[in-house]
Amino acid sequence: MTTNRKPGTRHHLAPLLMDVALPIGSYYLLRNGFGTSTLAALAWSSVVPAARTVWGVLRERTVNGFAALILFVNVVGLLLSFVAGDPRLMLAKDSGVSSAIGIGVLVSVAMGRPMMTAAMKPWLVKGDAAKEAAWERLSSGSARFRRAERVFSMVWGAVLLAECVVRVVGAYTLPVDTMVWLGSVIMIVAMVLGFLVSGALAAGPMAVMLAAEVKAPGEGSRVSLTPVGSPEVALAR
Repeated sequence: MTTNRKPGTRHHLAPLLMDVALPIGSYYLLRNGFGTSTLAALAWSSVVPAARTVWGVLRERTVNGFAALILFVNVVGLLLSFVAGDPRLMLAKDSGVSSAIGIGVLVSVAMGRPMMTAAMKPWLVKGDAAKEAAWERLSSGSARFRRAERVFSMVWGAVLLAECVVRVVGAYTLPVDTMVWLGSVIMIVAMVLGFLVSGALAAGPMAVMLAAEVKAPGEGSRVSLTPVGSPEVALAR
């Protein structure tokens, strides 16, 4: 069982490692390990997501969501690196990355391609072939399942935007010394809140639907698409 599951897990996690972990890791390695400037670190760490975004558009005629988002965030970071001024402005600009991610996630929901699904799916499917097949059936046949996907991304987009607003307000209303440490606390609270709310409203129900679909293939998608008062339900009863 373990041998069969690992390739599937790696298959789903590989895009996350390539599109998210590699750019972020390379940024911190260049910035803190090699002592390069913030501008140079952001520029070099943008090479992979930029290449994957262009490759997806030219070769597959699709936009690589996570790669495009990381590229967008890096561009925002590059622009913000030119911002200078009083300490409050410097504190406020730190929230620019959160707002960029939040906006990107919400735009993906509006476009019908909720971006955070790619981050959630590996943890729900866990490389299990039966769950993978159940996911595909529900994704194509269950309106409730697709709605939960959108809710998951909407929660994270809203949480990240709210974190940005709170940090900006704090930067201009609280003492600078207080906001220096409080900014990190706000970020941690936002992450915990995002996990709890998205889990309760979306990931948890989706896990239950997946388990039910694995036990009774096709039942979840058929029930979700059939109105309660329809003739089919009446005949079934």
